[in-house]
Amino acid sequence: MSNVARAEAVSNRESNRVFNPYDYAFHEDPYPTYRWLRDEAPLYHNSEVGFYALARYDDVVAGFRDNRGLSSANGVSLDPAAYGPHASKTMSFLAMDDPRHQRMRSLVSRGFTPRRVRELEQRIVELTRQHLDSALETEEFDFIAEFAGKLPMDVVSELVGVPEADRAQTRRLADAVMHREEGVQDVPHSAMDAALRLVQYYSDMVAARRAERTEDLTSALLEAEIDGDRLADDEIIGFLFLMVVAGNETTTKLLGNALYWGWRNPGELAKPMADPGRIEDWVEETLRYDTSSQIIARTTTRELRYHGEDVPEGSLLLLLPGSANRDERAFDRADAFDLDRDRSKQLTSFGGGSHFCLGAHLARLEARIALSEFTRRVRAYDIDERNAQRVHSTNVRGFATLPVRVEVR
Repeated sequence: MSNVARAEAVSNRESNRVFNPYDYAFHEDPYPTYRWLRDEAPLYHNSEVGFYALARYDDVVAGFRDNRGLSSANGVSLDPAAYGPHASKTMSFLAMDDPRHQRMRSLVSRGFTPRRVRELEQRIVELTRQHLDSALETEEFDFIAEFAGKLPMDVVSELVGVPEADRAQTRRLADAVMHREEGVQDVPHSAMDAALRLVQYYSDMVAARRAERTEDLTSALLEAEIDGDRLADDEIIGFLFLMVVAGNETTTKLLGNALYWGWRNPGELAKPMADPGRIEDWVEETLRYDTSSQIIARTTTRELRYHGEDVPEGSLLLLLPGSANRDERAFDRADAFDLDRDRSKQLTSFGGGSHFCLGAHLARLEARIALSEFTRRVRAYDIDERNAQRVHSTNVRGFATLPVRVEVR
């Protein structure tokens, strides 16, 4: 072991600092902890909770690409109840390895096509304006409850075929699936109950589409076929659950994070407020600076070695894209929110390798449209930071409530 690696190992073992993804204080601001991990414990081991973690950009990127040493088959969540061979029932192909992963992803892609997403664009504009019209009837409102929490869920619902009358219910259930109570280091009973109710809802919807096809993604998935191979009902239900949790929650948090960090950095916010052509830069810098997806789990398939230390086979290993995107080894002035920065460096916000997020284009499209319409209608805004509340999750970072006061154009 080199002197540098030995020093890192000693620092990891002897430091009084602890990285616990369940800690509410960590949820409020994880970035000092991430900096400490990158500098002093690039391979971190928490024996109490039972995980290892990689925090540096190069390690996280390599981890996403390592399909042999790192397995996704136990899922992507640290929560014990969500981690294990059953994970694919609710996390679909996120919780699969090849060739099972590639088969499932290929079949899903037959229905979830770029063309289908493009055809949805005008409907996203309409939904955005509908929710903005309602929210902007008053000068003060909760940006999450009245806009950012409604739009992505409605877009997913529109895509898969959930009727408008059911969308508020499925949105509440999706929120409940993600919430974690302080001090509870697993999926709470309320989240399990919400997950079961969502699965039952989508099970009924798939059965209805089997009886009578419509023009939505659910029907397209029933028709998807490669050389006679088709998706089973439970595979479609798992993908729909993934869409409503991953596709809804991460985009909601992206919108809230963009609004918040724009407000905290008025010089940067002035750029997209004055020039709609800079909206994309606002979205991309938010994805880098404070990404929705902070922590992704993998399982080691053999003993692996990082920074002079061994990680045993069968270990839970966390990849930290939230830390990687702030690594000064990869990004100049990484802790600065800068819309003018060089965009050539790959972000880790949507994963990487064969598991790169299938919905990345849709998420970016929604965010661009939502923020474009917001800036078109709003001249200026202020955030009531004292009454803002963060969501508490081991995977997702963002706001549960974000009270704003707006000045309409």
